[in-house]
Amino acid sequence: MTASSTQRSDETGANRSADGSGLRRDLAAGIRLADVLVLAAVPALLGAVFTLPESTRRSLAFAYTDPTLLTAFTAHYVHLAPGHLAGNVAGYVLLAGAGYALAVAAGYRRFFMIALATFLLAFPFVLSALNLAVPRNAIGFGFSGINMALSGLLPLLLGAYARERIVPGASIRALPAVFFGLVGWIALLALPLSAADLGVAGIATGVAGALLAVLYASSAGISIRASAADIARAVASRPGDGELFVVGAILVVGYPVVGFPTDPAVAGGVVNLYVHFLGFCLAFIGPFALLATGTFEEG
Repeated sequence: MTASSTQRSDETGANRSADGSGLRRDLAAGIRLADVLVLAAVPALLGAVFTLPESTRRSLAFAYTDPTLLTAFTAHYVHLAPGHLAGNVAGYVLLAGAGYALAVAAGYRRFFMIALATFLLAFPFVLSALNLAVPRNAIGFGFSGINMALSGLLPLLLGAYARERIVPGASIRALPAVFFGLVGWIALLALPLSAADLGVAGIATGVAGALLAVLYASSAGISIRASAADIARAVASRPGDGELFVVGAILVVGYPVVGFPTDPAVAGGVVNLYVHFLGFCLAFIGPFALLATGTFEEG
């Protein structure tokens, strides 16, 4: 049976405890062992690949001048330096852990697991293929593109969670305003101020993202200030639920700082901002269309 989102939120809200035990109870009831094993298998696989000889790992990286279907997939699970591996594993644990918790608590566990499977199995091919649009004599490798996909999914999970547990009746269709704002934020991070171009590109894109967010919200009849105030009051009045929302919100805003560093040059290479941006955008746009059409309404 499928109930409306508002109805389900009202019903669950009536059963929540003031001390946050309702969230813990719902998480304990909703988390499945099979899901935990799948989630844990990813860092285990990344670690196992890292134990291979460096020559083997390099052969599994994606060479832009000599691409193959095999390396288009394997490159996203290859790391050449322990720091690179540790950073991506830490990012995955944060993003996948918070995303799964939000999804389970909101009743969107199946949506999250299907999205995760898509990111792990299909996105490597998509991101590698799109990488060929920027010709260069280099190799690509690392899990960060998939991490950025999880980062792009997180606003959707946070929106679903807010609708189900924080502000009943909130509309998922308002989330593109958040997306536009985040794109502007990413532009400010990835295109910093510089004496060469006066920082026009980053500032212009950031301002454009903010304006698009405001215009979209206005066209949807949403007051950003009033909505933010409603959410803040609801978060403060819901221990447990509110704290998980805050964790998710911090990751939504904070993780792009990791994915889009001001200086993309790192030891032995350059951070692929292009594939990071692709992963983030594709992971938002496709799943949002499914959420907006009610494909993953779960009762």
